[in-house]
Amino acid sequence: MDTVAESHLTHLRRLRAAKDVMDRDWADETLDLDAVASRAGYSRSHFVRVFKTAYGRTPGQYLSQRRIERAAEMLRTCDLSITEICHLVGFAGLGTFTTRFKQHMGQTPGEYRRSKIARGAALIPGCYALLWAGGFHPTKDSGTSDSATSDSKTKDSNSEEAD
Repeated sequence: MDTVAESHLTHLRRLRAAKDVMDRDWADETLDLDAVASRAGYSRSHFVRVFKTAYGRTPGQYLSQRRIERAAEMLRTCDLSITEICHLVGFAGLGTFTTRFKQHMGQTPGEYRRSKIARGAALIPGCYALLWAGGFHPTKDSGTSDSATSDSKTKDSNSEEAD
């Protein structure tokens, strides 16, 4: 194989590794663009450029879509509040979450939930949903489990987009 083809494959492997990090760690509050770009071995700005060229959207748009897909699944299946789901999927603010959800799904989270519940969907109790979503995790101070609703997620980590 020639060096150009090898270089292209290496580039694609690095992008795929970074995309896999976003697919796996979408709810990790420390996952941000710098962490994902470093996983690929690129600078932040170069990573945004090459990711958009390869996948047709920025890493932030991709991560936001992944989070919205998870939120939609939780809205369809469990009885957690919309605010709890907003924080579980990695959004810091309900306004940003609602805006992005409506952009992706065409409905607000509340409208989406009502349309799915109207079809007779059974809801999983929130405590089970939190276990499934990884909402219970040790706090740094005490090492005991705590609900994700008490966590303070300080920022939306896909911030290469101008909001």
